[in-house]
Amino acid sequence: MPAMPSKQSAAWFAAGLVVAAFVSAGIAALLLNIHTRKQEARDTYLKLVRVGEDTTDPTPWGTNWPRQYDSYRRTAEATHTLYGGGDGAPAPSRLDMDPWLRRMFAGYAFALDFRVRRGHAHMLYDQEQTKRVTERPQPGSCLHCHASVIPTYRRLGDGDMHAGFVALGKLPYADAHAEVVKTGSMNPVAEGGTQGFEHVPGAHPVSCVDCHEPETMALRITRPGLLDGLAKLAQSDAPVPHLPSIERWREGPRGAPYDANADASRQEMRSLVCGQCHVEYYCGPKLTLFFPWAKGMRVEQIEALYDATQFDDGHRFYDWQHAETGAEVLKAQHPEFETWSQGIHARAGVSCADCHMPYRREGALKVSDHWVRSPLLNVARACQGCHPVSEAELQARVALIQERTHSLMQQSAGALTDMLDAIVAAKQGGADAAQLAPALELQRKAQWRIDFVAAENSMGFHAPAESARILAESIDYARQAERAARAVTAAASP
Repeated sequence: MPAMPSKQSAAWFAAGLVVAAFVSAGIAALLLNIHTRKQEARDTYLKLVRVGEDTTDPTPWGTNWPRQYDSYRRTAEATHTLYGGGDGAPAPSRLDMDPWLRRMFAGYAFALDFRVRRGHAHMLYDQEQTKRVTERPQPGSCLHCHASVIPTYRRLGDGDMHAGFVALGKLPYADAHAEVVKTGSMNPVAEGGTQGFEHVPGAHPVSCVDCHEPETMALRITRPGLLDGLAKLAQSDAPVPHLPSIERWREGPRGAPYDANADASRQEMRSLVCGQCHVEYYCGPKLTLFFPWAKGMRVEQIEALYDATQFDDGHRFYDWQHAETGAEVLKAQHPEFETWSQGIHARAGVSCADCHMPYRREGALKVSDHWVRSPLLNVARACQGCHPVSEAELQARVALIQERTHSLMQQSAGALTDMLDAIVAAKQGGADAAQLAPALELQRKAQWRIDFVAAENSMGFHAPAESARILAESIDYARQAERAARAVTAAASP
């Protein structure tokens, strides 16, 4: 007769069954979790509403893409770095921080109001409120970079976006702004069991539709200024190692003009969408807005293009006449894209989005962070993926570059001030325009260069060596102008 199992053996057997059950349940839960995560990674978004080419309001887009929208909304938050960022409305004045700017901009609207940058959510409001707009007449082309304006271009051009772009740019700012408000946004609305669109008047800052195709979310360029500027850049012989697609186009048959939306790689697009606005461009009343890249993107190449450009009356291009000296001078806008193009990150294939909109993980998803901000505020994700050193070391490297650039800029400002003093003294001594012409031409060169660095929002970091070179040239030209003016004064002395 077989022996009966002991009570102890039975207990162990029961315990084994329990453990096996738990292990099986754990494995099943793990497999389910893996499956769920794979589904999340495969289906990165669920279209709950339809958005279209005329949906300029970002809120409906946030229904489908809440992770991106949540981070985009954070651009309304105040952020600060040593050389950038501010809060309040209006933001702190750069004219108070650097009083020499008032003299450099004498006679121009920037001498009235020049503020530190704030986040993307504020870009349209800050333009609406600046004294440069409220106290000086400005053209509608200013909205090219500050508003979600493409549907307005199409409406004014009867479907021809470029015609509308030209038409809106010719209007006074207030009238152009009213047209953008009139266009508004076509927002999704429920209509029984289907969805339609309703028109909601209003103007929005640059929004989702300006960088993304609404059906696929593919990156795309919408701004005519950039599309035209890149096509002209491609036709030049200027080196563009940061844009390999242009180099490939140049080697091809050139049967059609370079079209970034068709020819650029996705990695290039992650910079080009930023280059729609973070650039140097002319948006004054005398010519249709254009990006001055037909000779290249370096500071002297842009200068040469401006020098060769004429207004309709045949006069050489200039932005304004300096109130103290009478020089016809140039104004740089915010040439981040041009400066970045001359730096090591651009040559290494690092895009604007890699640093300013780095990827982050949410569950199984890899999401591009739409809280666009300085990499210094996000070093772990923005920098350490490529630079495996401590945050403190990376911060110190950036600080060294920016401190050196800032020091050079202040030296350049000192040379600029001495130059203006010398030219004003020569004028007061009776010097005429012909006698001062060489000094005024040098002033144009000196101001253009210091402004190119001062208006660029990285304090030299985007291209340290290039920024130092530009400032060194500014100092040189300012000192040459000072010497020329003093020579005129000396010659007039009895």
